[in-house]
Amino acid sequence: MNEESRRIPVTTDQDVVRVRQLVRTVAVEAKLSLVDQTKLVTAASELARNTLVYGGGGTIEVSRVRNEIRAGIRIVFADQGPGIADLDLAFTDGYTTGGGLGLGLSGARRLVDEFEIETEVGKGTTITVTKWCR
Repeated sequence: MNEESRRIPVTTDQDVVRVRQLVRTVAVEAKLSLVDQTKLVTAASELARNTLVYGGGGTIEVSRVRNEIRAGIRIVFADQGPGIADLDLAFTDGYTTGGGLGLGLSGARRLVDEFEIETEVGKGTTITVTKWCR
């Protein structure tokens, strides 16, 4: 079940900063531990930057969610960029197309509890991550 949802367009570096700030605020509101707040903000920052740099910009939607057992935060990163041609390669630690450390997707996946990706070459990428309260 979704509670309140907040959406931010990501078209500039300043928008990536705004995403980090929003995720931190919602994580505090949801009472995530400080460690889990840091993990989620780090993952969101990396994925928002990927949305901007590789997807050409897009939108980020941050929602507080609840299932039968616990509350959490779900973030959806969506772009209409070129998509990811080889997901297995993209998830390989050290692989990069942009000169970074190559820990983006695989690192973000390790920092959250749930990670889903839908991508189609020429159509874009949507990544949904969830971090649950402990």
